[in-house]
Amino acid sequence: ILVILAKVFTNKIPRKLLVFLSLISVATFYSLAKTNTMLFLIISVLYIATALYYLISSWKSLKGAQWAIVTGVIVTILWIVVFAIIQSFEAQNPFVAISYRDTALLGIFLSFPLSLLVYVSIRFREIIREVRENAQQVMQVTEEKRQQALNQQKILEQEVKRQTADLTETLQNLKSTQAQLIQSEKMASLGELTAGIAHEIQNPLNFVNNFSEVNKELLLEMKDEIDKGNINEVKSIADDLISNQEKINHHGKRADAIVKGMMQHSQVSTGQKESADINALADEYLRLSFHGIRAKDKSFNATLETDFDTSIGKINIVPQDIGKVLLNLYNNVFYAVNEKAKQQPNGYEPVISVTTKKLNDKVEIRVKDNGIGIPQNILDKIFQPFFTTKPTGQGTGLGLSLAYDIITKEHNGTIKAESKEGESSTFIIQLPF
Repeated sequence: ILVILAKVFTNKIPRKLLVFLSLISVATFYSLAKTNTMLFLIISVLYIATALYYLISSWKSLKGAQWAIVTGVIVTILWIVVFAIIQSFEAQNPFVAISYRDTALLGIFLSFPLSLLVYVSIRFREIIREVRENAQQVMQVTEEKRQQALNQQKILEQEVKRQTADLTETLQNLKSTQAQLIQSEKMASLGELTAGIAHEIQNPLNFVNNFSEVNKELLLEMKDEIDKGNINEVKSIADDLISNQEKINHHGKRADAIVKGMMQHSQVSTGQKESADINALADEYLRLSFHGIRAKDKSFNATLETDFDTSIGKINIVPQDIGKVLLNLYNNVFYAVNEKAKQQPNGYEPVISVTTKKLNDKVEIRVKDNGIGIPQNILDKIFQPFFTTKPTGQGTGLGLSLAYDIITKEHNGTIKAESKEGESSTFIIQLPF
């Protein structure tokens, strides 16, 4: 009884109570064994006093089903008092006393168990009611959070749509800018003014692409966090998206400024085809490129070998554009042999070979060097826009791509590269008559 009182009223069983009960139990068995009525009465008083202590100390906090326990304890104590009174009259009327004593004992032994049954029944109903109330509260809170999440989701979706539209417009503008850049570069005069422009615009383009990929991942993560209802995390992701958008906007404007600056200084050719001597062009631009690299590096030298087919005569081309193609190829091969000369300063002699040949209805131009060569894993990428193997500031990544467009699209010809890494590379151009 005392253990149940302690658990129900204070929600814990003190160690001191267990020690007290152990001592009292020993004393009880001793009193029963010795038939010591006085000791038994003292023990009973201690039991009752302890029970009353829990009742009185917890009186103000008692509620609900706990009152069933209180009632059981009080009724049990009353039956004990009745039993004591009956015992006092046992000597005067033993038969009546025995009859009432049995009733009192029955009351003593049944009162508390019955109160426990009532307690369990009432407590069970209380738990069900508490669970129902908690469930209603949880549902209410969940509904409120769901509404908040839906509202926040609508706001975020609108923001995401706006930013997506901005990103789409930015990317479209960048694609348009890239196309304009390539077209402008085709027609621009060749000189130091355009060296490095392509590389400069590649940097902001890379930033835009990278931040666009990051934003895509953030948007996917945002959708997961919205489903989870993590509003704070959603706000944090939204802040990251806003920051990335600002960076994209910054680099987009930077690319725009670079393109505008280049277009202001570009010189556009007529694009009209005319009859021209391909051998003379090949030789002229070979000398031009050689003197250009010699102007930058006085120590550079190379052997120039030419073998021009005189039977070719004149062909119908855009001389200015074909000159740009040849100049780009020559600049690349001179760079290759110059790099190899730096790696092998002793015993290496740079050699550049340019040949032209008539092949039925086509003219073939071969430009070969004995330089560092092109690795096989990037050989199919060298004609892609902005792809370059040169260090930062030394290559734009547009030269070979523009050469490819001029040969294939404007002149319906072909251009390809062959290479042995570390030994040589050869560019082969075929143009129709």
